[in-house]
Amino acid sequence: MASQYKDTSQAVDVHAQGRAEDEEEIHPSDLEVNFSDIAKQFSLLGWIGFGGPAAHIGLFQKRLVEKLRWVTSGVFMELFALAQCLPGPTSTQVSFAMGTVRQGTFGGLLSGALFQAPGAIMMTCVGIAAAHTLTNPPPYLRAIIAGLSAISVAMIASAAKGLLTKMCGTNLLALIATFSAAAAVFCNPPWLFPALIVGGGITTIIHNFMLPENKRTGAGAAPPPRPQATSSVEAPLLEGAPRDDGLKSLGVSMSVGAVLASLWLVVLIAVTVLSNTTTYDHRKDATLLDLFNVFYRCGSLVYGGGQVVLPILMNDLVKYECVEGRVPECQEDPVNSWMTAEQFYAGLGIVQAMPGPLFNFSAYLGALFASKFGYPLVLGSAVAWLGLFGPGVALMFAAMPYWTHVRRFPLYRYALPGLNAAGVGLILSSVFKMTISIYGLSPFPTTTLCLGLCAFTAVDTMKVFEPVVVLGGIGLGL
Repeated sequence: MASQYKDTSQAVDVHAQGRAEDEEEIHPSDLEVNFSDIAKQFSLLGWIGFGGPAAHIGLFQKRLVEKLRWVTSGVFMELFALAQCLPGPTSTQVSFAMGTVRQGTFGGLLSGALFQAPGAIMMTCVGIAAAHTLTNPPPYLRAIIAGLSAISVAMIASAAKGLLTKMCGTNLLALIATFSAAAAVFCNPPWLFPALIVGGGITTIIHNFMLPENKRTGAGAAPPPRPQATSSVEAPLLEGAPRDDGLKSLGVSMSVGAVLASLWLVVLIAVTVLSNTTTYDHRKDATLLDLFNVFYRCGSLVYGGGQVVLPILMNDLVKYECVEGRVPECQEDPVNSWMTAEQFYAGLGIVQAMPGPLFNFSAYLGALFASKFGYPLVLGSAVAWLGLFGPGVALMFAAMPYWTHVRRFPLYRYALPGLNAAGVGLILSSVFKMTISIYGLSPFPTTTLCLGLCAFTAVDTMKVFEPVVVLGGIGLGL
């Protein structure tokens, strides 16, 4: 038995050494990633990005970081932590950031648009053509959703395993990740995700100050050099930055970033004031301004992604009349509701089987709103989609030029391991939460779990191409 363990250990060491040698051959900063490369990769990711933000982050990690080496794992996790600390859709913000660090603002716009497009187009079509038929999904559709859900959990689990190994190598970091995962499973208030990220950073700062100076995180390492400005609009390239970072640009300049943040706040205040000072009935005679106000407010103030925004949107879009009593009885109010609860839940079931962010649900909801109030259906989808996505994307572009200055400070380097570990813990929590969820929703729960286990082996160990695994999940689900 001991010899078996020894042989396994030697095999792992040889494998790790081989991977290390491969990594030394190509450094992210030595790679030339052009616009066609960005278009090629994100066109693919936009179609295979099933499973929500955690699965999307896992796909980015596996394909863009581990396989293509556009940036280092450390930089990728910094971008992930930055997105977690901003309101809006995390995986969407990271998709814009990955293109930005390789080809500037236009590269970010290209990568982000291609990642969102497939799901947004499909959910718009669903809202236009088939919403009324989806109140009770047919058995074959429920089977497809169950198969895709199992694949999603498998991809998240594979990503969580890899990130835990890379980012949580000490007892303290493992504890931070575990605590973050447990807290996220136990409760899910909107402020929890950024609080856990910040708490992880504070923990490692305190730990570093308790250590001798020569043993602190980053001790003896020179901070990244101060970049030289090249334009008043585009952020400077990181000339002389560590050669394995893979950072070529941070998008807009700091001054433009400040303008973007100010513009976000001005629009938020303006639409809120306009929607509350006009005299018409905002429920019975709602306009596109009311629609934009609801979605822009949600996109600006909600942390934690699509799962957090769903109950808030439900409360704004579907209204109930309740009769007071010991047990209040509530019935849907068709006059003041912008859509029925059945339509809402039908679309929610469909969007979880679509690639891309859950925020693409907004395109479906916008089409339903436009249908009820007589607006062009595509216009309704566009207004709702831009309202929900716009704030988070604008704030990500606004924050990135400041990030390069913040990351030079010792306190940030001390906090970074904790920020990363907490982010990994949030991904880990989603494995457990989604497993419980699909077990309750699947028409064949035990078989779905078995399918997920097989998918995990295919993705994590056998390295089967993700689209093949997704197609297999659909086939086995049927």
